[in-house]
Amino acid sequence: MKNEKTVDSRYIQQHLANERTYLAWIRTALTIMGIGYLSAKLHFLSSLYPIDIGDKIAQIIGVVSIAIGLSTIGYATLSYIKKRTAINNQTFQSPSYGLMILSGAVFVLSILFLAYLLYV
Repeated sequence: MKNEKTVDSRYIQQHLANERTYLAWIRTALTIMGIGYLSAKLHFLSSLYPIDIGDKIAQIIGVVSIAIGLSTIGYATLSYIKKRTAINNQTFQSPSYGLMILSGAVFVLSILFLAYLLYV
C-alpha cells in the first residue's frame, strides 16, 4: 500500500480546526442539557408544595434545554460535514444563521431561568 496524498491532507490544519469546533459544539450541547436537567431535578427534589407555577417553569426549562441541546448536536454535525466538503473544494464561507438561532434559543432559555427565579 502506497502512501498517497489525499485531498484532505492538503488542508490538515483546517480539518483539525473544524474537528475542534465540532467538539466544542458537542460540549456546549451537553452543558446546556445538563444545566437544564439539573435545575429541573433540583427544583423537584426541593419542592415541598403541590404543583405551582415554579413546577411548570422547571419542567419547561428541562424540556427546552434538552431540545436546544439535541438541536445543537444536529446542527454541529451537519455544519461539520458541510465545512469539511467546503474546505476540500476551497469554497468555505463562514456561516452565521446557525449561530444566531442557537443564541436566540439560549436567550429564551435564560428568560425561562429568570422567570423561574422570580416566581420561586
